[in-house]
Amino acid sequence: MQLSSKIYAVALTAGAFSLAPAVKSQSPAKQQRPNVILIYADDLGFGDLECYGAKNVKTPAVNRLASEGTRFTNAHAAASTSTPSRYAMLTGQYAWRRPDTDVAPGNAGMIIRPEQYTMADMFKNSGYSTAAFGKWHLGLGDKTGEQDWNAPLPCGLADIGFDYSYIMAATSDRVPCVFIENGMVANYDPSAPIYVDYEKNFPGEPTGRDNPELLYNLKPSHGHDMSIVNGISRIGYMKGGGKALWKDENIADSITEHAIEYMRDHASDGKPFFMYVATNDVHVPRFPHERFRGKNPMGLRGDAIVQFDWTVGRILDELDSLGLAENTLVILSSDNGPVVDDGYDDGAKELLAGHSPTGNLRGGKYSAFEGGARIPMIVRWPGKVAEGEQSDALISQVDWMQSLASLIDARMPLGSAPDSRQQLDALIGADKAGAPWVITQAYNKALTFRTADWTYIEPSAGPAIVPWGTEIETGSLSEPQLYNNASDPLQTTNVASSNPEITATLASQLSTIR
Repeated sequence: MQLSSKIYAVALTAGAFSLAPAVKSQSPAKQQRPNVILIYADDLGFGDLECYGAKNVKTPAVNRLASEGTRFTNAHAAASTSTPSRYAMLTGQYAWRRPDTDVAPGNAGMIIRPEQYTMADMFKNSGYSTAAFGKWHLGLGDKTGEQDWNAPLPCGLADIGFDYSYIMAATSDRVPCVFIENGMVANYDPSAPIYVDYEKNFPGEPTGRDNPELLYNLKPSHGHDMSIVNGISRIGYMKGGGKALWKDENIADSITEHAIEYMRDHASDGKPFFMYVATNDVHVPRFPHERFRGKNPMGLRGDAIVQFDWTVGRILDELDSLGLAENTLVILSSDNGPVVDDGYDDGAKELLAGHSPTGNLRGGKYSAFEGGARIPMIVRWPGKVAEGEQSDALISQVDWMQSLASLIDARMPLGSAPDSRQQLDALIGADKAGAPWVITQAYNKALTFRTADWTYIEPSAGPAIVPWGTEIETGSLSEPQLYNNASDPLQTTNVASSNPEITATLASQLSTIR
């Protein structure tokens, strides 16, 4: 077997993997810089959407987006967990280069520091209005555990390029269970001051572990048995909140309606806008609005996928209503692969009925295998991106920052987005090959190196199955793994021992990049 010609084209020297990639052709002629909307789902798998072959669920809005744009089949998040994949996408730097980018608690200090140049900075400094909505999970405030949630946070999204933000501090299964608007708790209730602790509970506060009778909406399957909010127990301890506490069934409405209001406010102000719309769906705890709940044969997880589709539809319809669709680039994707049981007893595993969230790929969220970081990705830009096309180009989300910089002719500070490569032609579907390689990170920071022809997983210590109840294969093995992407796309047979030269070459390339 031979290595891909693309691999041989990359010299095995440190310089070959320096910050500047080979220059690709210029972006298409632009009459006006487009608005850019990133719709970023949570834990949505490669096989979870109807246009990707999903069973038992209808996603007409996403289907519409795919029919009006290009659907990608070989796109990858930078990690198989949330915080590191979002960090890499928004900064253009792999999370494994930083020691503090593991999955963050809800009271984490800012992981993206104010002095770090971000995608939002890039758009803002290029004359865009910038906004973030929904799940954040990259920390707030200066230091972990030292936030005062009853006052304006001293540093937040405004310090890393976002003009406006309406976000969840982390995920819906972690406290604090309130929205943060422009660095302050939204709908703050002074009669119920907020306190958060990830080490010990507050006196007299009930927990899912000790008070299961109070769990009237969802019960945990493993973990997730600390403070109770809205009849659902969470990770971490929280006291107070009062009127500011969210109701899980209204989270999608809150995120979507704030995003739409922002679009309306900026439809005619003379500036293009960049919106990062990070949905809570389909992360646990899954408790969609009653409009969707109980309507899907796969139960709450299926309902959450349909609710995600509703969010997409509302944004597309509003673009049409405002006359902005023709000059708006929409990118839909997910932060990592799927997980079925991630801590709540919602029947998701029992009700799959033939549906494969990974599209039959091996692994899932947390994993080094393909199902961990290969994600759905759809791009629409009328007149610039081909309609109804499929692209098999190799794509990494870490490359989005430099690619979008090329799109808007942004001037980037020296050293910013150090791991991001200019892949605009691939992003808009003009280049069907894409990047020569992509790197993804598993939950234990083991790295996977993918080329067009081969997938190499470096040796790592750890259990074969994610140890906290998900039943997902980790991909951890004490020896190298090599899979032939063409003949073994489901990664059933490790051929490292029978291909020592290829294995050694890929390992050397990964080591050089690292």
